[in-house]
Amino acid sequence: MTDAGFVRSPSAQTLTSLPIGRRRRLIAAAVWLAAALPVVGAGAQTTSDTAKANAPVSIEVEARPIPSFDTRDRSHLRFGMLQYRSGLVLTSKFAGFGGLSGLRLDPKGERFIAVSDKGMWFTGRIVYRGNTMTGLSDIEAAPMLGADGKPLAARGWYDTESIALDGPLVYIGIERVNQIVRFNFGQDGTRSLAEVVATPPGIRKLPNNKGLESLVVVPKGLPLAGTLIAISERGIDPDGNLVAFLIGGPTPGQFSIRRTKDFDISDAVVLASGDLLILERKFSLLSGMVVRIRRIPLKSVMPGVTVDGPSIFDADLGYEIDNLEGIDAHVDSDGSTVLTMVSDDNFSMIQRTLLLQFTLVDE
Repeated sequence: MTDAGFVRSPSAQTLTSLPIGRRRRLIAAAVWLAAALPVVGAGAQTTSDTAKANAPVSIEVEARPIPSFDTRDRSHLRFGMLQYRSGLVLTSKFAGFGGLSGLRLDPKGERFIAVSDKGMWFTGRIVYRGNTMTGLSDIEAAPMLGADGKPLAARGWYDTESIALDGPLVYIGIERVNQIVRFNFGQDGTRSLAEVVATPPGIRKLPNNKGLESLVVVPKGLPLAGTLIAISERGIDPDGNLVAFLIGGPTPGQFSIRRTKDFDISDAVVLASGDLLILERKFSLLSGMVVRIRRIPLKSVMPGVTVDGPSIFDADLGYEIDNLEGIDAHVDSDGSTVLTMVSDDNFSMIQRTLLLQFTLVDE
């Protein structure tokens, strides 16, 4: 599909009014094209231009509420083991806004750090009215900086797809080059400089554009505490399962996650209960976009094994989804586990940046 084809495509606001079949085909085509085409890195800049471009900037993000997750039945609130709380469609006049591929929240589910797949940080705060998200505030955008103080994107390390927090440290996974970098975010925030993390040789062998898609650090008090779990989007082992790595921690090594129904992994989060939630998606021109979440006991994860778990959430384009790429969890004041998901719009006019929240309902 050419750029001219996108110009003639319907806008994101009118997309939801299209028949589901056509909507599926349009979004699947946009996601496929975004995955297939390379992204051009930053060009040469003068010293003064670079310093100006690297400084964090305040931006405005508009938020439109999503009253119902089910586009056909507003009274439908329960979806598998998740109950819909609220959602927002996010837009901004800031040219670099979009492509959100991961986010992490503070323990209250308010402050956030998000990353885009063009090497950008976005930080800010989610605004609530009761349990309902109403908007974002205090938002800043800045490029991720390498050890030389220049944007990572300038050296071709732009496809930043995954994020994990470990106290003041932030880990970022970069596809295409299959590297992990670490930032001392607690000290310097978005001005911190990247430090390359030593990784197992297998990570360098992952597919160019289906590599490091998920990072998560296991917190204290849980099995594998202190381990950085790195999961590939579609790195396949000899048995056809998805490759993942345990970096550091008590038992470093490689393991696999059983691949079923052609789903790829887009993110993960560890719950306080000791479960690993895997956010997955698949798309085709015929079926469109489908997402699901699988629940895997963390105690089953160890080097050399293949783990699996049941799906607790499934949704297609009959619901308010898009290219969901990020997931995180926090515990609300009433003790409920809240899942927050964000979508990558691929900077396409026929896709949307969604922020969705659900309560995890244990049965």
